[in-house]
Amino acid sequence: MAKNLVNQYIIFLPLDFRLFISVSYSRMGGKLGLVFVFLLAVGSLCDARELTSTFRNKVSAISVLQSKAAKRFGVLGNEGKNDNLCTLCEEYASEALFFLEQNKTQKEIISALHESCDKLQSLKKQCITLVDYYAPLFFLEISTVKPEEFCGKVGLCKEIVAYAHEFSENSCDVCHLAVSEAVSLLKDPDNQLEILQLLLKQCKTVEKYLPKCKSLVFEYAPLILANAEQFLEKEDICSKLHACDSYEQVPLISDN
Repeated sequence: MAKNLVNQYIIFLPLDFRLFISVSYSRMGGKLGLVFVFLLAVGSLCDARELTSTFRNKVSAISVLQSKAAKRFGVLGNEGKNDNLCTLCEEYASEALFFLEQNKTQKEIISALHESCDKLQSLKKQCITLVDYYAPLFFLEISTVKPEEFCGKVGLCKEIVAYAHEFSENSCDVCHLAVSEAVSLLKDPDNQLEILQLLLKQCKTVEKYLPKCKSLVFEYAPLILANAEQFLEKEDICSKLHACDSYEQVPLISDN
C-alpha cells in the first residue's frame, strides 16, 4: 500500500526527480521513502510552477542533452539503440545527481518544502520538523547512487551484470593462483621459520603462560604447517569457498 501511495504522489514531480525518488524509496526503506515523498507531494498544494521553479534551468539543460542524444541515436539499429540508451541514461543520471548534490540546490529544495509546509497551517511545525530531519538523509542517500548502478537497475544497461559474471569466472583463476602461491610459501623453510618467529612473538602477550605458549608453538606449529600444505594440495579449497563452481571429483583408482 505504501508503494502505491508513493507512485500516486511522484507522478506530479519532474521526471528527473521522480526517478531518484523511486530509487531512494527502495534504498532508504518504505517508511523513510514514503515520508519524504509525502513531503514533496505537499508541494502540490501550491502552484506546480512555484514548486518546480528551482529546477527549471537545470532540467532545461538536461532536456537539451536528451534531445540531442535522441537525434544522434535515433537512426541506429536496435542493438546500437540499447548501447546508446545506456550511455544516455548514465549521462542523464550523472547530470541529475550533480544537480541534486549541490548545496545551493539542496537549500532551494528544502526552502521550497518549508514554503509548502505553510499551506498545512495546524501541521506546519510537524511538517517542517519532518523536512529538516528527512531531507538531509535523502540527500545523503542520493550521494551514494552511482549512475551505472542506477541504469543497470532500471534495465537500460547490462554492463554491470556482464562484469559480475566475468569477475565470477576470473575469481576462480585468482583463487587457484592464491592457493598455489600459499603452498609455495609454506614449502619454503625460510617462510616457515618466519611464521614460527611471529607465533613466538605473540606468546609475549600472555606473559603468565609464556613458557607453555612457546612449548606449544615448537611442538605443534611445524605439524600444523605441514598439514596445511597437504590440505591445500589435496582439497578443492576454491570450490568450498564458492570461488569456483563445484564439480564431482572422480575417485582415484586404488593401487590394491
